[in-house]
Amino acid sequence: MNSTSEIPETRSVVTPAKPAEAIRPKHKGSARLFENPVLERLTHTHIAGPLSIFFAVAAVSLYYSLSRGLLTGLSAFGLFLGGWFLFTLVEYLMHRFLYHMNTDTPGKAKFQYTMHGVHHEFPKDKTRLAMPPILTVFVASLLFFIFRFTLGNAGFGVLAGFVFGYALYLFVHYAIHVYAPPKNFLKFWWHHHAMHHYRQDEVAFGVSTTIWDHIVGTMPSKK
Repeated sequence: MNSTSEIPETRSVVTPAKPAEAIRPKHKGSARLFENPVLERLTHTHIAGPLSIFFAVAAVSLYYSLSRGLLTGLSAFGLFLGGWFLFTLVEYLMHRFLYHMNTDTPGKAKFQYTMHGVHHEFPKDKTRLAMPPILTVFVASLLFFIFRFTLGNAGFGVLAGFVFGYALYLFVHYAIHVYAPPKNFLKFWWHHHAMHHYRQDEVAFGVSTTIWDHIVGTMPSKK
Protein backbone atom coordinates (compact mmCIF):
# COMPACT_ATOMS: atom_id res chain seq x y z
CA MET A 1 0.00 0.00 0.00
CA ASN A 2 2.91 2.32 0.78
CA SER A 3 6.30 2.91 -0.67
CA THR A 4 9.24 3.22 1.68
CA SER A 5 9.62 6.89 0.73
CA GLU A 6 6.19 7.66 2.17
CA ILE A 7 7.25 6.57 5.66
CA PRO A 8 9.16 9.20 7.63
CA GLU A 9 12.57 8.27 8.92
CA THR A 10 12.32 7.04 12.51
CA ARG A 11 14.87 6.49 15.21
CA SER A 12 16.15 2.97 15.88
CA VAL A 13 15.21 3.25 19.56
CA VAL A 14 11.57 2.90 20.55
CA THR A 15 10.13 6.22 21.69
CA PRO A 16 9.25 5.96 25.39
CA ALA A 17 5.57 6.30 26.26
CA LYS A 18 4.65 9.47 28.07
CA PRO A 19 1.64 10.36 30.21
CA ALA A 20 -0.70 12.83 28.55
CA GLU A 21 0.39 15.73 30.75
CA ALA A 22 4.05 15.28 29.72
CA ILE A 23 3.46 15.38 25.97
CA ARG A 24 4.61 18.48 24.08
CA PRO A 25 3.79 18.84 20.35
CA LYS A 26 6.69 18.51 17.91
CA HIS A 27 6.12 19.61 14.32
CA LYS A 28 8.95 17.52 12.86
CA GLY A 29 9.90 13.88 13.04
CA SER A 30 8.04 10.73 14.01
CA ALA A 31 7.96 8.35 16.94
CA ARG A 32 9.04 4.73 16.77
CA LEU A 33 6.47 2.51 18.47
CA PHE A 34 7.92 -0.98 17.92
CA GLU A 35 11.40 -2.47 17.73
CA ASN A 36 10.22 -5.00 15.16
CA PRO A 37 10.57 -3.30 11.75
CA VAL A 38 7.54 -5.10 10.29
CA LEU A 39 5.26 -4.02 13.13
CA GLU A 40 6.68 -0.52 12.97
CA ARG A 41 6.02 -0.30 9.23
CA LEU A 42 2.43 -1.43 9.77
CA THR A 43 1.79 1.57 12.03
CA HIS A 44 2.24 3.90 9.05
CA THR A 45 -0.16 4.30 6.15
CA HIS A 46 -1.15 6.63 3.37
CA ILE A 47 -4.57 8.13 3.98
CA ALA A 48 -5.85 6.88 0.60
CA GLY A 49 -5.84 3.26 1.81
CA PRO A 50 -8.31 3.52 4.72
CA LEU A 51 -10.45 6.06 2.86
CA SER A 52 -10.80 3.77 -0.17
CA ILE A 53 -11.73 0.80 2.00
CA PHE A 54 -14.39 2.60 4.04
CA PHE A 55 -15.96 4.35 1.04
CA ALA A 56 -16.00 1.04 -0.84
CA VAL A 57 -17.66 -0.76 2.08
CA ALA A 58 -20.34 1.95 2.27
CA ALA A 59 -21.03 1.78 -1.47
CA VAL A 60 -21.10 -2.03 -1.64
CA SER A 61 -23.34 -2.27 1.42
CA LEU A 62 -25.90 0.09 -0.08
CA TYR A 63 -25.72 -1.46 -3.55
CA TYR A 64 -26.09 -5.01 -2.26
CA SER A 65 -29.03 -4.23 0.03
CA LEU A 66 -30.88 -2.22 -2.63
CA SER A 67 -30.18 -4.56 -5.55
CA ARG A 68 -31.33 -7.60 -3.55
CA GLY A 69 -34.46 -5.86 -2.31
CA LEU A 70 -33.35 -6.04 1.31
CA LEU A 71 -33.97 -2.31 1.74
CA THR A 72 -36.07 0.27 -0.06
CA GLY A 73 -34.54 3.53 -1.22
CA LEU A 74 -36.23 5.55 1.53
CA SER A 75 -35.36 3.14 4.33
CA ALA A 76 -31.75 2.88 3.11
CA PHE A 77 -31.46 6.65 3.16
CA GLY A 78 -32.87 6.91 6.67
CA LEU A 79 -30.68 4.10 8.00
CA PHE A 80 -27.65 5.63 6.31
CA LEU A 81 -28.27 8.93 8.12
CA GLY A 82 -28.83 7.05 11.37
CA GLY A 83 -25.54 5.18 11.00
CA TRP A 84 -23.72 8.40 10.21
CA PHE A 85 -25.19 10.09 13.27
CA LEU A 86 -24.28 7.07 15.40
CA PHE A 87 -20.68 7.35 14.24
CA THR A 88 -20.43 10.97 15.38
CA LEU A 89 -21.40 9.84 18.90
CA VAL A 90 -18.93 6.95 18.86
CA GLU A 91 -16.21 9.29 17.56
CA TYR A 92 -16.80 11.67 20.46
CA LEU A 93 -17.00 8.97 23.16
CA MET A 94 -13.87 7.14 21.99
CA HIS A 95 -11.86 10.33 21.67
CA ARG A 96 -12.89 11.59 25.07
CA PHE A 97 -12.94 8.45 27.22
CA LEU A 98 -10.59 6.01 25.46
CA TYR A 99 -7.99 8.12 23.69
CA HIS A 100 -7.80 10.52 26.63
CA MET A 101 -8.11 7.94 29.38
CA ASN A 102 -6.52 8.51 32.77
CA THR A 103 -2.87 7.39 32.49
CA ASP A 104 -2.36 6.57 36.16
CA THR A 105 -0.45 3.32 35.51
CA PRO A 106 2.46 2.50 33.18
CA GLY A 107 0.26 0.10 31.23
CA LYS A 108 -2.42 2.72 30.65
CA ALA A 109 0.22 5.27 29.70
CA LYS A 110 1.71 2.88 27.12
CA PHE A 111 -1.72 2.06 25.68
CA GLN A 112 -2.82 5.69 25.51
CA TYR A 113 0.45 6.83 23.97
CA THR A 114 0.39 4.12 21.31
CA MET A 115 -3.26 4.72 20.46
CA HIS A 116 -3.37 8.51 20.57
CA GLY A 117 -0.64 10.20 22.59
CA VAL A 118 1.86 9.73 19.78
CA HIS A 119 -0.45 11.78 17.56
CA HIS A 120 -0.46 14.61 20.10
CA GLU A 121 3.33 14.54 20.29
CA PHE A 122 3.81 14.41 16.50
CA PRO A 123 0.61 15.98 15.10
CA LYS A 124 2.17 16.61 11.67
CA ASP A 125 3.13 12.98 11.08
CA LYS A 126 0.70 12.40 8.22
CA THR A 127 1.41 8.67 7.98
CA ARG A 128 -0.16 8.14 11.41
CA LEU A 129 -3.41 10.01 10.86
CA ALA A 130 -5.31 6.79 10.11
CA MET A 131 -5.13 3.13 11.00
CA PRO A 132 -3.23 0.91 8.51
CA PRO A 133 -5.26 -0.99 5.87
CA ILE A 134 -4.99 -4.35 7.64
CA LEU A 135 -6.70 -2.89 10.72
CA THR A 136 -9.17 -0.99 8.55
CA VAL A 137 -10.33 -4.26 6.96
CA PHE A 138 -10.62 -5.85 10.41
CA VAL A 139 -12.68 -2.94 11.77
CA ALA A 140 -14.95 -2.86 8.72
CA SER A 141 -15.52 -6.63 8.98
CA LEU A 142 -16.23 -6.40 12.71
CA LEU A 143 -18.74 -3.59 12.16
CA PHE A 144 -20.46 -5.62 9.45
CA PHE A 145 -21.00 -8.61 11.75
CA ILE A 146 -22.13 -6.39 14.64
CA PHE A 147 -24.71 -4.47 12.60
CA ARG A 148 -25.82 -7.42 10.47
CA PHE A 149 -26.50 -9.78 13.36
CA THR A 150 -28.03 -7.18 15.67
CA LEU A 151 -30.13 -5.24 13.15
CA GLY A 152 -30.74 -7.77 10.39
CA ASN A 153 -31.18 -6.28 6.93
CA ALA A 154 -31.28 -2.79 8.44
CA GLY A 155 -27.66 -3.33 9.36
CA PHE A 156 -26.61 -2.79 5.74
CA GLY A 157 -27.90 0.78 5.78
CA VAL A 158 -26.52 1.54 9.24
CA LEU A 159 -23.14 0.07 8.29
CA ALA A 160 -22.98 2.22 5.15
CA GLY A 161 -23.68 5.41 7.09
CA PHE A 162 -21.32 4.48 9.92
CA VAL A 163 -18.29 3.71 7.74
CA PHE A 164 -19.05 6.73 5.55
CA GLY A 165 -18.93 8.85 8.70
CA TYR A 166 -15.67 7.16 9.64
CA ALA A 167 -14.17 7.95 6.22
CA LEU A 168 -15.35 11.55 6.45
CA TYR A 169 -13.76 11.86 9.89
CA LEU A 170 -10.45 10.53 8.54
CA PHE A 171 -10.55 12.95 5.61
CA VAL A 172 -11.37 15.97 7.79
CA HIS A 173 -8.73 15.03 10.37
CA TYR A 174 -6.09 14.55 7.68
CA ALA A 175 -6.92 17.86 6.00
CA ILE A 176 -6.76 19.74 9.31
CA HIS A 177 -3.28 18.45 10.11
CA VAL A 178 -1.76 18.54 6.62
CA TYR A 179 -3.21 21.65 4.98
CA ALA A 180 -3.40 25.28 6.00
CA PRO A 181 -6.87 26.44 7.11
CA PRO A 182 -8.99 27.80 4.27
CA LYS A 183 -10.06 31.42 4.18
CA ASN A 184 -13.75 30.65 4.53
CA PHE A 185 -16.23 29.25 7.05
CA LEU A 186 -14.50 25.84 6.99
CA LYS A 187 -11.59 27.25 9.00
CA PHE A 188 -13.78 26.76 12.09
CA TRP A 189 -12.85 23.04 12.05
CA TRP A 190 -9.15 23.91 11.97
CA HIS A 191 -9.52 26.31 14.89
CA HIS A 192 -11.61 23.88 16.93
CA HIS A 193 -9.14 21.02 16.59
CA ALA A 194 -6.15 23.29 17.15
CA MET A 195 -7.64 24.31 20.49
CA HIS A 196 -7.73 20.63 21.47
CA HIS A 197 -4.12 20.04 20.47
CA TYR A 198 -2.43 23.20 21.67
CA ARG A 199 -4.57 24.90 24.32
CA GLN A 200 -7.24 22.75 26.00
CA ASP A 201 -6.88 19.01 25.41
CA GLU A 202 -9.63 18.31 27.92
CA VAL A 203 -12.25 19.81 25.57
CA ALA A 204 -13.03 19.96 21.81
CA PHE A 205 -13.20 16.21 21.25
CA GLY A 206 -15.31 16.35 18.10
CA VAL A 207 -13.43 16.32 14.79
CA SER A 208 -15.88 15.67 11.98
CA THR A 209 -18.58 17.61 13.86
CA THR A 210 -18.82 19.70 17.01
CA ILE A 211 -22.41 18.71 17.76
CA TRP A 212 -21.55 16.54 20.77
CA ASP A 213 -19.17 19.13 22.19
CA HIS A 214 -22.13 21.52 22.16
CA ILE A 215 -24.54 18.98 23.66
CA VAL A 216 -22.24 17.65 26.37
CA GLY A 217 -20.62 21.00 27.15
CA THR A 218 -17.02 20.43 26.06
CA MET A 219 -16.69 23.31 23.64
CA PRO A 220 -13.41 25.21 24.21
CA SER A 221 -13.52 28.46 26.11
CA LYS A 222 -13.69 31.52 23.88
CA LYS A 223 -11.00 33.09 26.07
